[in-house]
Amino acid sequence: MSILLTPMKVGPAAAQTSSRIDICHGYGCAFRSRLDLGPADARKFAAIMATGKASPQAERAAVSRAVSYFEKRAQQVTGVRDQPRSEFGASRIRGQMDCVDESTNTDALLRYLQGKGLLRHHKVDARASRGFLLDGRYPHWTAVIRAADGTRWVVDSWYAPMGGAPDVFPLSQWKQRGVLESGALN
Repeated sequence: MSILLTPMKVGPAAAQTSSRIDICHGYGCAFRSRLDLGPADARKFAAIMATGKASPQAERAAVSRAVSYFEKRAQQVTGVRDQPRSEFGASRIRGQMDCVDESTNTDALLRYLQGKGLLRHHKVDARASRGFLLDGRYPHWTAVIRAADGTRWVVDSWYAPMGGAPDVFPLSQWKQRGVLESGALN
């Protein structure tokens, strides 16, 4: 499962570039829809992330706002406003997302922000999971960022409706929760 983050030429003069992100949906990335982030998006992300340059805490708040904007853009290409949390019967429905889709999409955005030099206090880390049925918890995935002090933070958009604020809190706390427990500790 990979997300393409490739520069693309736009316009007849090919003077502008955009980044392509394949938006996963339909559960487990059953479907992918191409989202081209152009210069206007780059400016919007730069403005959002500029509000977070003062501290790691401010940057995490900015990341939350960037995820919200990104999901609104993703809605434009999937054509469906994803509902919060997964419904078991929504598998293979275009536009609906499970935690695999959500974490993959959020990870792709975080890598885009990092590639643009917009993350100053964090680096993108590998996605994380918790639960494996035998421990009494349903499996759940999230995107992760790591602060300079080594603290890993989840950026989990699965709990909010598409475009809503993701949960952003320490991975160590997230690992202890059940799948239906939102963090909301921003």
